[in-house]
Amino acid sequence: MNLKEWAASQGIAYVAARRQYAAGTLPVPTYRLGRLIMVGDPLAAAPTDTGQVVVYARVSSADQEADLDRQVARVTVWATGQRLSVSRVVTEVGSAVDGHRTKFLALLRDPTVSTIVVEHRDRFARFGAGCVEAALAAQGRRLLVVDPAGVDDDLVGDVTEILTSLCVRLYGRRAAADRVRRPVEAVTAAGGPV
Repeated sequence: MNLKEWAASQGIAYVAARRQYAAGTLPVPTYRLGRLIMVGDPLAAAPTDTGQVVVYARVSSADQEADLDRQVARVTVWATGQRLSVSRVVTEVGSAVDGHRTKFLALLRDPTVSTIVVEHRDRFARFGAGCVEAALAAQGRRLLVVDPAGVDDDLVGDVTEILTSLCVRLYGRRAAADRVRRPVEAVTAAGGPV
C-alpha cells in the first residue's frame, strides 16, 4: 500500500507520516515506486517473468495532471495484489488520438519490458489496442488492464471510436470527446439501438 493509505489505516496524518519518512523514522520498511512512497517490502518477481513489469499511466491534458498520481496508485496496488513486482512507472501527458506519445512509443520499443499494466484500455490506446496487444503477444509480452469494463457493448465502443475519429478531423482534438460523448449518452440513456 502507499504511504497515504498506510497513514490513514494507522490513524496518523499523512503530513506526519511524510515527515517520518523524510527523517527515516517510519516503523515500517518503505521504498519508492516512481513518485509514490510504498509501505512494506517490494515483492519479488515471479520466477517465470524474466522481463520488467511497467505501470503506464496517461492523462490527456495538463489540467488533469493531478490524476496521474491517483492513477499510478490504483494500478500499482492492483499489480502488487496480483503478485507482480513493478519495475518502473511511466507517466505521460498526451492525447491518445494523435499518437504523438514519446514515452509510450519508447515503452513499446523496449524489449526488456515483458508486461505493461494500465488502468483502462483507453489509457493505453484509443484505437487499435487489439492490434497492439496482438503484436505484444507475438513477442511474448503482454498488456494487463486493471479495469477492462469500459463500455461493455462492442458496437457502442466501435461507434464511439468512429465518431471520435471523425470529430477530431472536423473540430479538433479538444472538442471531439465532448461532441462524441453527448450523442452516445443520449442514445444509451434512451435505451435505443446504437
